[in-house]
Amino acid sequence: MKKFFKLTLTVVLMLSASSVFAQKFGRVDLAAVVTNMPEFKEAQTNLEAYGRDLQDQLEQIQVEFNTLYAEYEKNAATLSDSVRQLKERELQELQQRFADFQQIAQQDMQQKEADVMNPIYDKANEAVKKISAQGGYIAVFSTTGDQPGSAGLAYFDPAALTDITAAVKAELGITE
Repeated sequence: MKKFFKLTLTVVLMLSASSVFAQKFGRVDLAAVVTNMPEFKEAQTNLEAYGRDLQDQLEQIQVEFNTLYAEYEKNAATLSDSVRQLKERELQELQQRFADFQQIAQQDMQQKEADVMNPIYDKANEAVKKISAQGGYIAVFSTTGDQPGSAGLAYFDPAALTDITAAVKAELGITE
């Protein structure tokens, strides 16, 4: 009887250990995937062109300001007080217009980047999900990060993982 109990216990332990080791985890370098997609290269080209257009417009405003300022400096001594004040106001307004446009251009560039890049990231993430599901991985970590050794979760199979949120809340005394 003792032998049977030991044998049963050994088999149970082996089966439970093999099920733990059967769980598959993976890793993916999402940055390497995304930067090698043909869509990424096209998006980069489009973003660079968009950025150049915005920069050209900023430079036009700067040239206009420099021209008006040079004219103001040249004629400042001969201008009446009212004309000098008017020219100074024009210069201040142009300077404000430049600052406003610079801020708007930066926001536009960020929005354009999001509009162009999000579908590429979505496509890469869908590929990760598909390969992860096909390969039977319960979790795949992204090795892409700002610092060496940093990683994030790129995919997980929620059905294969146990949610311990309630237990953690209970441990912390959180009742909802």
